[in-house]
Amino acid sequence: MFDIGVNLTSTQFAADRDKVVKRAREAGVTGLLITGTNALESQQAQRLAERQPDFCWSTAGVHPHHASEWSNETASTLRRLAERPQVVAIGECGLDFNRNLSAHDQQEYAFDAQLALAAELNMPVFLHCREAHDRFAAVLAPWLPKLPGAVMHCFTGTREELESCLAMGLSIGITGWVCDERRGLALREMLPLIPAERLLLETDAPWLLPRDMHPRPTSRRNEPCFLPHIVQQVALWRGEDRDTLAAQVDRNARTLFRLA
Repeated sequence: MFDIGVNLTSTQFAADRDKVVKRAREAGVTGLLITGTNALESQQAQRLAERQPDFCWSTAGVHPHHASEWSNETASTLRRLAERPQVVAIGECGLDFNRNLSAHDQQEYAFDAQLALAAELNMPVFLHCREAHDRFAAVLAPWLPKLPGAVMHCFTGTREELESCLAMGLSIGITGWVCDERRGLALREMLPLIPAERLLLETDAPWLLPRDMHPRPTSRRNEPCFLPHIVQQVALWRGEDRDTLAAQVDRNARTLFRLA
């Protein structure tokens, strides 16, 4: 089972990053993709991945929250990082019209620029979309024929949005959000709609701790070692065998990100 979304650069992991990775290995996790959300964190993510060869990889990108920081220097940094063997996708990139930490036009410009970079470098993209699906799809669609693959990270949208993402050929990343009895029930019902070969799983640690873990962890911090719980629950709700699903999502991640 492969965790495609770990924010290992977060200060919440500052005191015990190596132990976090060790616990993930011991829990049966087979790989981690460390998320880059701006130029600095993308560099940090690459360096962390470099320390754990054949277990950790990273993305390089600018999250829509940081789109106002986009510059030629940022583009050069991402391009340079993309040459490193640990960096296997461009992103996290996309649109977020929920918090609007960057203006919409800045978000769209940075998103389009990263899609262009991914197309030029023939790299998959790690996508973010929140309350912006129509504009997100409009910006993304022209680039899809030029991209080798794409995953909608931490999907929490509607059924119509899921069907749209699947029609565009996107893989779908599911997090512990689906384990939330307050917010995740609609997503839980949509799980069987996702083709097995397009499903990816992730913790989005340190956020989105699954609420249905028993006993509950003493800390609210999520960790990649909790991915087996997400696998177990998603398998249950999809009516599938846990081990079969764990092997499938590992295979899907390695195929999308072209890992040995």
